[in-house]
Amino acid sequence: MEYSEKYGTDVDEAVRLALDELGLREDQVMVTVLEEPAKGIKGMLKGSQNFAKVRVERVDDAAGDTEDLSQADALAAEAAAEKPQTRANHDFRKKNRQHGGGQTEDKAFEPNKKERHGEGRRDRDKDRDQRGRDRGRDRGGRGKPGSEVEIDIESINRVSEAIENLVPDPDNEAAKFLAEIVAKMGLTVQIEGFRNDECNYIEVKGDDSRVVIGKRGQTLDALQYLTNLVTNKGAEEYKRVIIDVEGYRSRREKTLEQLAVKLAKKVISTGRSTRLEPMNPYERKVMHATLQQVEGVTTKSEGEEPYRRVVIEKK
Repeated sequence: MEYSEKYGTDVDEAVRLALDELGLREDQVMVTVLEEPAKGIKGMLKGSQNFAKVRVERVDDAAGDTEDLSQADALAAEAAAEKPQTRANHDFRKKNRQHGGGQTEDKAFEPNKKERHGEGRRDRDKDRDQRGRDRGRDRGGRGKPGSEVEIDIESINRVSEAIENLVPDPDNEAAKFLAEIVAKMGLTVQIEGFRNDECNYIEVKGDDSRVVIGKRGQTLDALQYLTNLVTNKGAEEYKRVIIDVEGYRSRREKTLEQLAVKLAKKVISTGRSTRLEPMNPYERKVMHATLQQVEGVTTKSEGEEPYRRVVIEKK
């Protein structure tokens, strides 16, 4: 699994740094927010973690070669999200040395600590790990290292249905409106209009297609919403407008399905619920619909827009 973990003054900067290191576009990766910067008075206090940390993983199917994501990757990402971390631990990770007990200590992080302090910390870590194993045994083996939960992602039905019977529509009013908007944005893209009995379908390609997508598809969703409003204003019959950019929507849906399955495995294995980062209504729908087909977990949404998020719980 190709991934990068980066810090930044905010989530956007951390994601950008990780994308630059991986040499990938945002629609080719899955982003997990591990830490968010402290806000308000807390963020001004000395010693506060006033920065963001993200884990950016390459999505295999975006490169054209689909491969199931392992449970180990999912658990590692989720464990990192729940475990308090520091900037020093991240910056000097490559300088860590391995100890006989399987734990690591960062020399660069605490160069002036006495050895006995390091030994005491390792002892506390061992005790904490042992307590975690004991709790796992008390729960009947949940969370036992190496335990596998098998979920066949190929058997899960997709939320979106294939758009069929499309025919080219060079006079498509929705496509013409979108072309005017992106031209005023100064973008270089090609726009083609199609239609069938149910919808107007617009396909966008070109050098600036990534800009049309925006952060996690936010720009694309806004353009689609605006185009729907304008083209259906005063129309006798409503006709839905769907805008896609080089197959982004299908890739994004598959990425969300993979994320849902990974987190479901983690919830079933540990018995602990997981709260996802805020998502738009369509992405929440994909998560709910996917996990309805997975035995052993249930989902709900909490919070208010635009910060509403999905919570995955063990049944």
